[in-house]
Amino acid sequence: MIGLIAATAAGRRAAVQLADALGADACRVYDAPVGEALRTAFGECEQLVCFLATGATVRLLAPLLAAEGSDKHTDPGVVCVDEARRFAVALIGGHEGGANALAARVAAALDAQAVITTATDATGLAGLDTLGLSVTGDLAAVSRALLDGEPVRLVGAERHPLPAFPANVSADAPAGAPTIVVGDELPADDGEFATVQLQTPSLVVGVGASKGAPAEEIRTLIRETLAEAGLSERSIACLATVTAKADESGLLTVAQELGVPVEIFEADTLAAVDVPNPSTAPLQAVGTPSVAEAAALLAAGANELLVPKRKSTPEGRAAMATVAIARKPARGRLAIVGLGPGARDLVTDRARAELRRASVIVGLDQYVDQIRDLLRPGVRIEATGLGAEEERARSAVRLTQQGLAVALIGSGDAGVYAMASPALAEAGDDIDVVGVPGVTAALAAAALLGAPLGHDHVSISLSDLHTPWEVIERRVRAAAEADLVVTFYNPRSRARDWQLPKALAILAEHREAATTPVGIARSVSRPDQWHSVTTLAALDPTDVDMFTVVTVGNTASRQIAGRFVTPRGYRWQG
Repeated sequence: MIGLIAATAAGRRAAVQLADALGADACRVYDAPVGEALRTAFGECEQLVCFLATGATVRLLAPLLAAEGSDKHTDPGVVCVDEARRFAVALIGGHEGGANALAARVAAALDAQAVITTATDATGLAGLDTLGLSVTGDLAAVSRALLDGEPVRLVGAERHPLPAFPANVSADAPAGAPTIVVGDELPADDGEFATVQLQTPSLVVGVGASKGAPAEEIRTLIRETLAEAGLSERSIACLATVTAKADESGLLTVAQELGVPVEIFEADTLAAVDVPNPSTAPLQAVGTPSVAEAAALLAAGANELLVPKRKSTPEGRAAMATVAIARKPARGRLAIVGLGPGARDLVTDRARAELRRASVIVGLDQYVDQIRDLLRPGVRIEATGLGAEEERARSAVRLTQQGLAVALIGSGDAGVYAMASPALAEAGDDIDVVGVPGVTAALAAAALLGAPLGHDHVSISLSDLHTPWEVIERRVRAAAEADLVVTFYNPRSRARDWQLPKALAILAEHREAATTPVGIARSVSRPDQWHSVTTLAALDPTDVDMFTVVTVGNTASRQIAGRFVTPRGYRWQG
């Protein structure tokens, strides 16, 4: 919940506007006097937005921050907005409290400017506490060394796909330098040099339990087993067990305490797993010779156990719980990112986040140039020229298979006439893939032209470099006969000047050329953007090139006040 606190009428109006923008269910506007409201909200909300001066907010927060139980790891993030709504200032809890991200959201909602002073954010570096991993150790000292350009040693980078770090962060940094350790082991505690441990969520704990096994017995067994193996509880990704134990209250209680899910497997699925320590007891009880070991291996996708089966050791009675531990193999992460048609404000927030999450960017050189300023220092760039789509796709997948965080970029939407298809044709199930949608050329052009895509529509590329013209022509005829609105990609080039007239002639066989609207949009969202609405009969193909999108209406489409409109229903309503 986001608490909104204001002292003036203008502040209250801004609070209501912000609540509308962020979602009323996600916000609470406090009506009490400011001091009382802030104290109440500080205890009730995850984040606060104060429509107050920063000085006044600091004075009101000071006793709350000094109180027993206040902690930077759990206190809410606080953002201040000035009376004129010019600035949204992330005041406290920039990373862990989410104030930096909230300041950006507030600024976007109120047309203000976000003010973020956290050093890593201000310099474009990856904050070690923003990577989605549990962090322990001397965060301040290691972050300071990272910012100061001092050598920082990186250990275990192959364990998790990390974003880019600057050149002073390296596996080759000297021993004794401030160190970032990535992995699931217990943090080192030698005190010789500043160390931050980034705990990867890579451990799976398989659990077998007798009916009514106490939560404390299961919890103690897990804790002791991890400690003896030198593994961190913070790195548990999930618990795993057999379907017959899906409702075992002790097991569910432990999962809730650990904050992890429970993965369930059928007995016959577990029985098919080769394990080092099968037993007749679980076979008789639940139908599989192994629960803990088999479930750990299956849930982790691993071939061997880190820790084989161990039994609990309660005093005075038989053991009621077993555990085994497996490690998930490290997997690279491939983000396939659509950058939109060209304008910076049409690059989505999700696309920006993925660009900053990547350690490697793969893409067409001209697209890379468009977004260089959004990339983190130290990012590796693999850029190639026109016509190397398959090479880029193979390169992106190969780098991801090495365990890296890779962003493969393309214009528009990466899944529409772009890089997602060749990349996914190469990618296996050994990597994680994330698709980031983008604004397509057809959609951007439609917004300029009016509402041409108000009813059923189709996109067809007129380039016969990869598709035989006979196939393209058959598709155009099908669209013409089905009375679909048609958007033509790659409509005309110097070497391909006859395909567009041919396609338009096919459409003209099925709709009235003199009245059917046609929209032309060139370099959409770029500085030399140009568009016009004409008719099928009046269109001059020489106005069209490879930077142009051509949209042809159906029999119900109209020009209205110079705009191209297709009705939502098939016929215009009276």
